[in-house]
Amino acid sequence: MAENTVTVREARAHLAEHVDRAAAGAPTVITRNGAPIAALVPIADLRALEDAADALLSREAEAVPAEGGPTVTMAELLADLFAEPDRPPEPRR
Repeated sequence: MAENTVTVREARAHLAEHVDRAAAGAPTVITRNGAPIAALVPIADLRALEDAADALLSREAEAVPAEGGPTVTMAELLADLFAEPDRPPEPRR
């Protein structure tokens, strides 16, 4: 698949065209000062990327207890999340 690369200015000037290309399955990479900074991609590609990231994180989370790694209760997790910034976290088991 040929990659379409445009500057921010070009993307802004012809946004509807680039959206149409993405809808048709062709991503557009947007650059600033020659460096890629964003991409307009088909929604199916974004969803596939999100699903893959979720699956990877799920596998990693399941591996921790299987390897005998530390676990916490929901109460401990919530306490850590809502702890005051200068208070040290509770020790893990």
